[in-house]
Amino acid sequence: MSADLSLPVRTPPAMEPEYFTEAKAAVNRLCELYDQACEYLAQTFSEHASEEEQPGTKFRAFYPELRIRTTSHAANDSRLSFGHVAGPGSYATTITRPDLFANYLVQQIELLLKNHDVPVSVGWSTTPMPVHFAVAGRPDITVPQEGAMSFPLRDVFDVPDLATTHDDIVNGLGYVNEDGSNPLAPFTAQRIDYSLARLAHYTATLAEHFQNHVLFTNYQFYVEEFEAYARKMLADPDSGYVSFVGPGNSEITDPKGDMPVLPKLPQMPAYHLKRADGSGVTLVNIGVGPSNAKTATDHIAVLRPHAWLMVGHCAGLRNSQSLGDFVLAHAYLREDKVLDDDLPIWVPIPPLAEIQIALEDAVADVTKLEGYELKRIMRTGTVASLDNRNWELRDTQGPVQRLSQSRAVALDMESATIAANGFRFRVPYGTLLCVSDKPLHGELKLPGMASDFYKTQVGRHLLIGIRAMERLREMPLERIHSRKLRSFDETAFL
Repeated sequence: MSADLSLPVRTPPAMEPEYFTEAKAAVNRLCELYDQACEYLAQTFSEHASEEEQPGTKFRAFYPELRIRTTSHAANDSRLSFGHVAGPGSYATTITRPDLFANYLVQQIELLLKNHDVPVSVGWSTTPMPVHFAVAGRPDITVPQEGAMSFPLRDVFDVPDLATTHDDIVNGLGYVNEDGSNPLAPFTAQRIDYSLARLAHYTATLAEHFQNHVLFTNYQFYVEEFEAYARKMLADPDSGYVSFVGPGNSEITDPKGDMPVLPKLPQMPAYHLKRADGSGVTLVNIGVGPSNAKTATDHIAVLRPHAWLMVGHCAGLRNSQSLGDFVLAHAYLREDKVLDDDLPIWVPIPPLAEIQIALEDAVADVTKLEGYELKRIMRTGTVASLDNRNWELRDTQGPVQRLSQSRAVALDMESATIAANGFRFRVPYGTLLCVSDKPLHGELKLPGMASDFYKTQVGRHLLIGIRAMERLREMPLERIHSRKLRSFDETAFL
């Protein structure tokens, strides 16, 4: 059955935008509008999903919208990389899941109100809310696959639309809202909803559990160490950590609690050591390859974490390195190829001083080595990320020459992708790797090569990553979110 474009459209009652000079009140209103839209779509879908005949009406609800209009060129604090619009004009963004993003929204709106001294408005946008996203948190409602109903779903309800699900804003492609206003935030509501759904699929945990500090790894040993560390923290009443969550959303607060294991783990399982304010640590085992690294960071980025770090294994490229040594990435040779269309390889990925210092201090703290002695076990330099895990099987003359010319000290498949996507999404990033093999010097990653010393390093390596995050947690946001990550004409929201 083809779509009947003449169908009348029913929506929730229209309401005029309301103006607010207090951030929490604005967020409360966003929550009210969002809940109204979701409830309207859930109710109408439940009423009509089982009908044999197509309803003679299209049901539609809209995302709420946050908007600010300023007419002043008033100068803002030049030290701040966020919290203000670029100049006079209208700025707007669609909002989804204001309950999930409440703290973030309050923080960003408070900065706008402070820096521009004009109210923000909250009302309906003109962007339809797909029914799939409206009922995503409702266990009693499932939207079937296209064709499973007696009438085409998209004739009666709105479905996800790629026209509003994109990265044009963060990619700097000059995106402007349909009404001519400028974007206020880096992602549209549909783009965020898409990623929230993908996160649940790939990590088997809900977005609500993700913490502001995210560690990525490519090795299962780190997961085992992370759970052991989490239980130790839960046993310490002064640690500040309140629970531990694993795939399947299993959550424990007792350090001796039973953590069920899913019969089939997701592609990139996530584990969350939570604090009440969301400032805990999340670990995601992304597995091997730049595609996984891009997929994970594409979706976690919408949660606006304060930092993400790669703590995985790498190939050491220098004969002076030993298995278990650390590599602190100061630059990246990008041959991963997965981000070339979004972020050309000629774009430099700079090291972020706050991240680098936090990592180096954490290494010194855990290893009890300082200054020149620290160089015995840690190198700072270029990390190369390739898209071919078995590059050693080809003629290595070309790759080895490029690696030497770049002064690379380590090679993996994920770090440059994670750093580049951090740069693209304005999420502070860093990399500390552990040498697990030295293919250019006859030490291939084979069974039996993981010595007791190397196995010990996994626990120390993970602890270093956590300690670095704890240092970053104590820093003000305006220090962590460096101006290096912001372009000429940025959104006001982080």
